[in-house]
Amino acid sequence: MQDIETPKLASDCVVFLPEGLLLIRRGHPPFQGGYALPGGFMEIGETAEAACARELAEETGIAVDPSALRLVGVYSDPKRDPRGHCVSIVYTVRLGRSTPRAGDDAAAVEVVRDWRSVTLAFDHAKVVADAERLWLESVE
Repeated sequence: MQDIETPKLASDCVVFLPEGLLLIRRGHPPFQGGYALPGGFMEIGETAEAACARELAEETGIAVDPSALRLVGVYSDPKRDPRGHCVSIVYTVRLGRSTPRAGDDAAAVEVVRDWRSVTLAFDHAKVVADAERLWLESVE
């Protein structure tokens, strides 16, 4: 098979907890030290849902069944990641009380009550707004 250059694939997770939004502090560039959603690159042979659940567990210690995830959308702007073209398939989940712990490439993990007042990495502010709208529409 001929090598074809394609975008990288990632999966991110928007997790709403009763206390606020679950965010990580990035341990590596780009946006090192900044707030971001838990997530990362998909592995060969992995579904987007499985990648989302794996990354969430690796970065925050919170395990979810991939079947509990709701699709928020696909984010494909070639400029969304300064490292190069990366397409993210984003899911959301609402959980009860959880005790997150930082792991993998997350420098820290926090539940941020006033998350609208913080700057988020990449296009994650738009992603979270879309996820929030999805949950609001489901109760109307």
